[in-house]
Amino acid sequence: MPSNLESDFCPVTDAASVATRFLEGTAIELVGELPERARPQHVLFDFDGTLSLIREGWPEVMIPMMVEVLQGTGTPETAEELHDITETFVMELNGKQTIYQMMRLAEEVTRRGGQPEDPLLYKEEYHRRLLERIESRRKTLREGADPEGLLVPGSLLMLKTLRERGVQLHLASGTDEIYVKEEVELLGLTSFFGDHIHGALADHKAFSKAMVIERILAENKIDGASLIGFGDGYVEIQNIREAGGLAIAVASDEAGRSGKPDEWKRNRLISAGAHMVIPDFQEAERLVEFLFDPQSD
Repeated sequence: MPSNLESDFCPVTDAASVATRFLEGTAIELVGELPERARPQHVLFDFDGTLSLIREGWPEVMIPMMVEVLQGTGTPETAEELHDITETFVMELNGKQTIYQMMRLAEEVTRRGGQPEDPLLYKEEYHRRLLERIESRRKTLREGADPEGLLVPGSLLMLKTLRERGVQLHLASGTDEIYVKEEVELLGLTSFFGDHIHGALADHKAFSKAMVIERILAENKIDGASLIGFGDGYVEIQNIREAGGLAIAVASDEAGRSGKPDEWKRNRLISAGAHMVIPDFQEAERLVEFLFDPQSD
């Protein structure tokens, strides 16, 4: 698939049968044999669910909106049936740019004999509803609230620890770039990434996480062995793995911030090829020590 498009979920292993182990005394889970790697020079982060919790609960906005749209086709399916159908494809596509979920919605409308809107219009309506839901969170941050409660636990420590090691930090998100940059600023993270913040564009073919990875490798004349990626979506895990980097799944419990991995995320991301799994960044110093010195295990 061309790198300007985002790939479908493609399992490379069975999460239920693959051998895993934990770094001694930690919740840092190693999956199978780790790839050969060099000293980390560049680290790529996903945003929503990996660092930011501002948009926690987004499925509770997207799925009901889609059910409304599908009910408008006159389908005999019940609201409960449509909810189950919609939830399945929304979560299957989670990790891709939002527009892909809206393109699938348009396909579902057509399947039921309806006339779909342009997927961009569906996306705009979803964003309107989501921003309405999360405005109070954004407002508290604008008013100077401590961002810690809207970050995956340990995020600031992780970013600071990596920066102290001299690596270049990058961010790539499937959320629209204008919102990503705004929310990165609200969370006080801009200084960590500088100009290396990337998000979805109006033309979905003009951006993908794979394109960002290719650019990092080409512009810095490095191979994937010097690249690490963190994410809670399958796209970045697959892309990092395919590039030869170390793919670390962040199986974050977004609503509870419990410090325990979300099992659905864990299983899906291991299936996508994650080399390691963490619930959050509370063990950042131990994790960075291992990344720079694998013999520290």
